[in-house]
Amino acid sequence: MRAVRVPATPGRRAAREVVLLPAAYSAPEDFVAAGFAEAVRARRLDLDLSFVALELRDVSDRALVTALLEEFIAPAHAQGTPLWLGGVSLGGYLALCCAERVPGAIAGLALFAPYLGSYLITGEIARSGLASWTEPEGAKDDEERRIWRFLKNRKNQPPIHLGLGREDRFAERHRVLAAALAPGEVDTVPGGHDWPTWRRLWDNFLDARLARPA
Repeated sequence: MRAVRVPATPGRRAAREVVLLPAAYSAPEDFVAAGFAEAVRARRLDLDLSFVALELRDVSDRALVTALLEEFIAPAHAQGTPLWLGGVSLGGYLALCCAERVPGAIAGLALFAPYLGSYLITGEIARSGLASWTEPEGAKDDEERRIWRFLKNRKNQPPIHLGLGREDRFAERHRVLAAALAPGEVDTVPGGHDWPTWRRLWDNFLDARLARPA
């Protein structure tokens, strides 16, 4: 997979790792341009970063999910390195798809304004609330409902950090997930569906989750 890797110390695996996927039509370099790596350096965190390219053609056949598992998640898990997996927008959705496959292999999910499915699905869940939601008959193989099934059954699953922009154009869908999480798992800042907002959310994530000993 094409990725921009930013190690804490070249030639040495850091104490922790974060792998992030970009929004649709964005590139790994956009994370660097937005200051994601700079924020880690400013905090002097022993944290390796990998910003992974997102190819839309890989989404439907889950090839990207398989590649993430093989190239990033499995090696970190084998070496005992805690790995946070996440992304922005569509990248957040794919991070959820990976976590649904191997929940025990990651340390947590960092989701910034994630795509959470169509209005049909999020509206279906909003009407009942996630805790009371039941899947329609014949929908068990629906990819978007799979992640909601994963989110509903969170016992012994990795922690979630959900970062949201208050004026995001998908805020209505985001509130469906936020309502099902504990207050400490949700961070909301002013802003829309854009890189400046995601950078503020990234800063908050680092301070809340990683600016302390592993």
